[in-house]
Amino acid sequence: MIIFIKKTVSAICGFLPIFLSAEEFATGFVFEDLNGNEVRDLGEKGIAGIGVSDGSNIVETDTEGYWRLPVAEDVIYFVLKPGGWMVPLSKDLLPRFHYVHKPKGSPEGTKHAGVAPTGPLPKSIDFPLRKQEEPGKFSVVFFGDPQPRNQTEIDFIAHDVVEGLVGTKAKFGVTLGDIMFDDLSLFGSLNRTIALVGIPWYNVIGNHDLNFEADEDRFSDETFERVFGPPYYSFDFGKVHFLVLDNVEWGRRNDGKRHYVGNFGKRQLSFIKRDLARVPEDRLVVLSMHIPLNITKDNQSLFRLIENRPYTISLSGHTHWQAHHFIDKHAGWKGKEPHHHIVNVTVSGSWWRGAKDHRGIPHSTMRDGAPNGHSVLTFDGHKATFDFQAAGKPADFQLRVHAPEEVAQAELADTYVYVNVFAGSIKSKVRMRLSKGSKWIELRRTPEKDPWYVAMQQLESQNKQVQAVNGATVSQHLWKGKLPEGLSTGQHLIEVVTTDMYGREFKGTRVLRVK
Repeated sequence: MIIFIKKTVSAICGFLPIFLSAEEFATGFVFEDLNGNEVRDLGEKGIAGIGVSDGSNIVETDTEGYWRLPVAEDVIYFVLKPGGWMVPLSKDLLPRFHYVHKPKGSPEGTKHAGVAPTGPLPKSIDFPLRKQEEPGKFSVVFFGDPQPRNQTEIDFIAHDVVEGLVGTKAKFGVTLGDIMFDDLSLFGSLNRTIALVGIPWYNVIGNHDLNFEADEDRFSDETFERVFGPPYYSFDFGKVHFLVLDNVEWGRRNDGKRHYVGNFGKRQLSFIKRDLARVPEDRLVVLSMHIPLNITKDNQSLFRLIENRPYTISLSGHTHWQAHHFIDKHAGWKGKEPHHHIVNVTVSGSWWRGAKDHRGIPHSTMRDGAPNGHSVLTFDGHKATFDFQAAGKPADFQLRVHAPEEVAQAELADTYVYVNVFAGSIKSKVRMRLSKGSKWIELRRTPEKDPWYVAMQQLESQNKQVQAVNGATVSQHLWKGKLPEGLSTGQHLIEVVTTDMYGREFKGTRVLRVK
């Protein structure tokens, strides 16, 4: 049957045709949910100009809040939250901005349940929104790789990170993938734990959040979709545009073994292109993903979509070390200024390994010598300021000074002091002095393994009672300098000051004994 639909809905990719069969469309309204019951009641008006997507196409609601998109057998419809509005939240404070349409449900044969059959398409898929104040300056919490294997490790997360975040002024949080360590049955417990922070929480899919029994990528995220919704989407908060992306591609290698690679894929890139076409050029765009950009296969395709925009920043997890990449022409970037990509500190650090503290929680120091924890980004107009927060430590714990306990006078000039600045970058400066009033010594950034971590790892490896952390990796935020000659015998205080890319100073000290 052919019907005539009077309403027209503009699409970023053009205009959807007017004469189409009823069965070929999903339709609905985006409306202001005045009473918060998530049902469109009499008197609750539709909202014009709101984006709605099926993961590829994007349409904007007409003057009455009406939208329509093509139907497929396996599709998620979702609203693109605009600034100044909020979608409903689940009891675990997960944003609910989508409708999953899987008439037959997820494929069988996976260890963890996917989506149950959804049945016939509803006559109207309505998305409720409620107005909320969104300041120009605000903060967001970012978790890299919580990655618990079991309930015990979820309890680690609760005590090591979540408890310290209760009462945060951040407006929402984002987990940058590897929410789990393969056991997807734990999603619910972890979500309930993070919900105690008290703010909405968005989630990126990681390579440990997949249905590993799937033979192809499109069926690898069925459990994730059941719990969280679409694997990629966008939303606005205030004047900042956030893109949550899926760059974990699952499939079979030539030898038949299942594996993953970093890749966005053509369909997602099409969505990104259409999404950004709706975003003013003067807006800051923040991209969240799991696998770092520098090891994502089709990163050049993404670069082409964002490199002409003046304000972009991106974050990932995955590696279990902290790094700031400034992507430039050497990596194929053609933008006027380098793109700032943050490889975020991980909640799990070294996968919950290491000697336990008084709480029974492993120290789980990351392989670059930085502690486990989380980050907070503060957005103010076009600017984004990064703060590293070590788990269970005060906010000013930003560096570690490493030097021998004792040095002979004759060996001073051949002895190095190392400083690990946890959130340091090529834009950081580090200096030290050995006594008040003495000359400051500029330290040199040195990409090498943190000797403090190496020594600690070796010591723990000798203790059969400890599940030692993994071997060290080259740190991107390590500085070193030689001790000055002529120090008198006795105790000396090493003072260190680092200045970060924003001009902020942080200090650290260590006592050295000269014999």
